Amino acid sequence: MSNTSTTIRKHTVAVIGAGAGGAAVAARLRRQQADLDIAVIDPSEHHDYQPAWTLVGGGACRAQDTRRTLRDCLPATVSHIARRVVRLLPEENRVELDDGTSVAYDYLVVAAGIQINWDAIEGLAESLGKNGVTSNYRYDLAPYTWELVRQFTGGTAIFTQPAGAVKCPGAPQKALYLAADHFRSQGVRPHSLQFRSAGPTVFGVPFYAQALEKVMAAYDADTRFGQNLVQVRGQDKIAVFESVVDGQPVREEVAYDLLHVVPPQCAPDFIRQSALADANGWLEVDKNTLRHPRYPNVFGLGDCTSTPNSKTAAAIKSQAPVLVGNLLSALRGGGQVHSYDGYAACPLTTSRGKVLLAEFTYGGTVAPSLPLDPRVPRRLYWGLKRSFLPWFYWNVLIKGRSLPVIAHKPRQFQAGVPTVQP
Repeated sequence: MSNTSTTIRKHTVAVIGAGAGGAAVAARLRRQQADLDIAVIDPSEHHDYQPAWTLVGGGACRAQDTRRTLRDCLPATVSHIARRVVRLLPEENRVELDDGTSVAYDYLVVAAGIQINWDAIEGLAESLGKNGVTSNYRYDLAPYTWELVRQFTGGTAIFTQPAGAVKCPGAPQKALYLAADHFRSQGVRPHSLQFRSAGPTVFGVPFYAQALEKVMAAYDADTRFGQNLVQVRGQDKIAVFESVVDGQPVREEVAYDLLHVVPPQCAPDFIRQSALADANGWLEVDKNTLRHPRYPNVFGLGDCTSTPNSKTAAAIKSQAPVLVGNLLSALRGGGQVHSYDGYAACPLTTSRGKVLLAEFTYGGTVAPSLPLDPRVPRRLYWGLKRSFLPWFYWNVLIKGRSLPVIAHKPRQFQAGVPTVQP
């Protein structure tokens, strides 16, 4: 039993995190049960539409258009506790906050997002935003990406991807595609355009990976796998990569002119250090019901959970209705009535004007919403990415609303990869 905090406040449902998952769940709960006592715990002042940060880095969107005041993104009748969670105590049905107080709950929803470990790469934190080092994974750095792309006149441009799960796993290569497309439009030919990934392939779903390999080839990009960025020496413009050769770690120093870095990511520390975590540190939930297997009054969704789907905002669109339906059923003494199939989508901007829309469910099952070959980048999807999806996010998803659903379902496509023009 832990020490009792100075103040304990109690809510029927406590939601940790006010990102896409937390905001969507809070709004849906409020719409479906107007008298439900809900509190959202999040220290942020702003809510960001992070899927657009790649567009910011490609010069197709302004950073300020991706940000709104957090209070405006939550229902007016939902309590907002502007503190940071530091400890989960599921045996006591409460969470501890960074000011020493606690929030008790009947039901807990964990939507805490993912932790970006900038300090995991030696020298990265002090190099970001200068010396040609940038990352679209931060609001203040995405504009610097576009600055570097516009100023690039040749040399070596490197784009990295770490091992393990990251939010929007297509974002690292999207940064490369938009940069390469701009270089080409300006008649700039890089001495070396490199995609260095710690993973084994360009994309985790083979059906789409084959098409994306063609996109890389169309830009003359040098793809290197099993390459883990371990150090950045910004003043010298040197990136150090580590790979394994014959069972032994081998380091390579690479000079760069532009370096776009995606750092390692994991579940937040307060989850990894809690009884709610699985063996890998993620919030443990049943992959279909989104309910914790050992603490039945705990639910979770989004990037912080153990569900084996791609960590994308599109996953929230399918997860939020499932979680809310199952939580409300539990509140009323019922069983689990909804099931999540692992749906995720990744609109891969292969150029400024075309998008390859990858949609899939658990097991990498291809499940497009439209009867078109999803391996082909299309102008139709650029409008979807650039205009419709942001509108949908701000006005439908995080407001707890629903639109008529276009069913995503498994489809069969001819073997081989169609001609791909980025």
